[in-house]
Amino acid sequence: MKNIFKHIKSGAILIALLHIVSCQDAIDIEQPGRLLAENTFRNISDLEGGLYGVYSGLDYSDEIRISSVFCDEAARGVGSGGQGRDLLNHTLVSDSEDPEDIWNRKYLNIASINRVLAAAENIERADDPNTDNVDEAVLYDSIIGQLHAIRAYLHFSLLTYFTTDYTDDNALGVILLDFVAEIGETRTRSTNGEIYTFINADLDKAVPLISTTSNNPIFVSQDFIKALRARMALYREQYALANTLATELLNDYPIANRTQYFNMYLDNDNTEVIWKLDRTISDGWNGGGRSGGGRIGELFNFSNTTTAGAPFLEMGRDVFNQLDVNDVRYSVNVDPTAVIDPDYSNSTNFFNSDILPIRKYPGSEGQDLMNDLKIFRSSEMLFIKAEALAATNDLAGAATLIHQLRIARYDPNGPDIPTLPVYTSQEEAFGDIMDERRIELVFEGHRWVDLKRLGARANRVMVRDAKDCELTNACSLSSTDHRYTLPIPLSEINVNSAIGAQQNPGY
Repeated sequence: MKNIFKHIKSGAILIALLHIVSCQDAIDIEQPGRLLAENTFRNISDLEGGLYGVYSGLDYSDEIRISSVFCDEAARGVGSGGQGRDLLNHTLVSDSEDPEDIWNRKYLNIASINRVLAAAENIERADDPNTDNVDEAVLYDSIIGQLHAIRAYLHFSLLTYFTTDYTDDNALGVILLDFVAEIGETRTRSTNGEIYTFINADLDKAVPLISTTSNNPIFVSQDFIKALRARMALYREQYALANTLATELLNDYPIANRTQYFNMYLDNDNTEVIWKLDRTISDGWNGGGRSGGGRIGELFNFSNTTTAGAPFLEMGRDVFNQLDVNDVRYSVNVDPTAVIDPDYSNSTNFFNSDILPIRKYPGSEGQDLMNDLKIFRSSEMLFIKAEALAATNDLAGAATLIHQLRIARYDPNGPDIPTLPVYTSQEEAFGDIMDERRIELVFEGHRWVDLKRLGARANRVMVRDAKDCELTNACSLSSTDHRYTLPIPLSEINVNSAIGAQQNPGY
C-alpha cells in the first residue's frame, strides 16, 4: 500500500499470521494467534503496526464481483473459460464460493481487530520512545478509534449481504463479534437492531479519538464515519439523517469534473474520494488471481483491459446501451479497443463481433489491472441526498441533483447536453436515480444492493440483453427474489450448530 505498507511493523506480521491460521467459523479463530498477540503487542508502536496490518487485510473485491456478475453489469467475454458461470446463471446456494468469501474475510478482519483491541488494554497511554516523537496518547487514541470505526464498517458490510430487510430492526442480522472468542465458542445471529446499535456505539467511540483534521482517503477519518452513517441511514430509510450527512460531505467533497473523474480511476486524483482501499505493487494484493491476493481488474481480464488482454467477462450489453460517448463514464468504463457491432442483436457470431472490455480498473504504478478500490465517493453522497429528497416528495430537488451530476460528466461542447429531468412521482424519481446509479457506480459493488433495497419502489429489475443470456436464459430477476439476500455459508453452519436454524429464506 502506497502509504501503509511501508509502515507495517511487527503487529502487522501478527495480523498476517491471523489470516493464515485456519478459521473454522466466524467466531472460532485458533488459539495460537492469541499467544502471539501477548508477545507481539508490547508498546504503542506495535499497536500501530497492528492497525496497518488490519488495513492491509481489508478487501472489497468479492462484493464487486457478486454485484457485477450476478447482476446485469458484466457478461460472458470473448476470453471466457467458464469464469463466473454460476453467478451469471444466478446460482446461489449455501455452499457457493462468493457468500463464503464475503463471510469469512469479514470475520477474519473483525477477529484481527478484536485481538489488537484486546492487546491495547495492556499497553499504557504513556511516553513511548519508539513512536518518532509523536504524542503517544494522541497516537494511541487514533489507533483505537480507527479500529472501532473499521469494525463498525465490517459489521455493516456483513449486514448488507446477509439480512433480508435493512429497515426491519427485528429481522435477523449477522453474528455480533466484539470479543476474542474461546475455541469451540458459538453464537447465533443478532437482530438488525442489535447490530445497528453496536455499529453506532463503535462509531461513537471512534469520533472523539480520531483527528478532526486528517482527511487522507486511505485512512479512516471523521468523514469516513459520516459517509458510513449516511449510507446506513439511507438503507434504513432514515431520510432526514441521510440527507443531513450527505449534504455535509458534499460541501467538503465536490463532484469531480471530467478530467478529475477520468484520473480518479488511474489513482491520480482524489477530488471525490472520501475513503478507498489503497493498492500498490509492494502489497499482498498484487499477486494475481480472482481474489484473496489478486488485482481488482483480474475480476474481468486476464492480462490487461484491451481486447488483446482476453477479457473473460465484458460489459453487459444492456448497461453499455445506456452509456453515451459524450459522457466521460463511457471512456472510463469501455476500453478504446472495444469492437462494437451496431447490428449486434442480429449477429450470428455475437461473442466475436461485439467485444466490450471493461476498463474501470486499467492499472496504476505501471502495473496492469491494479487499482485502488473506491468505497465512499461524493457522487454516492449526491445520490443519497437525491433519494432522500425524493422520498420526502421534493421531486424537483432530486431532479436538480441528478442534473448536476450529468452535466459534470458530459462534454460541454458535445451534442445532447443533458436537460433538467422532471419527475411526476416518487417511482419515477427513484427509477431515474437507480438508472443514474447504474452508470455512475458500475463495477463498484452497488448494483446488487440497489436492486434489493430500491428496485421494487423504482420499478426496476435486473435485466440483461437477450444476446448476453442466450446460453443461460438468466435474463432478468425480480428485485424481490430471495437471492438478493446471501445464504449463511454451509461451512459456517457445519461447525456452528447454534446458527443452523437461522438460515436465510429460500436456501
